Amino acid sequence: MTLPYHTPLSPVQQKRLGIDPPAPLAMADTVRFSELDVLRHVNNAVYMNWFERLRIRYTQNCGLSRYTGRGTDPRIVIRSGSIHYREEMRMDEDYVVTCGCTAFRNTSFSLHQELWSDRRLRATFDCVLVLLNHNGEGRFTIPDHVRRHFVEADGACAEN
Repeated sequence: MTLPYHTPLSPVQQKRLGIDPPAPLAMADTVRFSELDVLRHVNNAVYMNWFERLRIRYTQNCGLSRYTGRGTDPRIVIRSGSIHYREEMRMDEDYVVTCGCTAFRNTSFSLHQELWSDRRLRATFDCVLVLLNHNGEGRFTIPDHVRRHFVEADGACAEN
């Protein structure tokens, strides 16, 4: 299977790559030379960039923010996060990053992300994101259409 880069992968494509169950959003790319460190494997900080890139796309796709810096889109900030590095990545490896919401409250939600390569889970990232009003003053309530997306597309549950 030829891996399409920078394009959302279907559930069937994900399963063919060993990602089962499929994630709500998954996209592929390849390791670049600039992402390596002196040990010739991917620098740990790069994983955070990969996870962030898909997390931004995820919040755009679910209609939460367009990231234009104008209007009334919320500021989305990471309150906490935990990464688990399982296996190193090397030059020219293809990889897939996944993203999905696991739970949400009124003004925050939890995401689970995974990094897959060669049918092996290489890293995970779990984080809690908080929504702030566009001017930074006070919290921003998750809109109903986004809550529906969390439940219907991701199978997330509301927490009290």
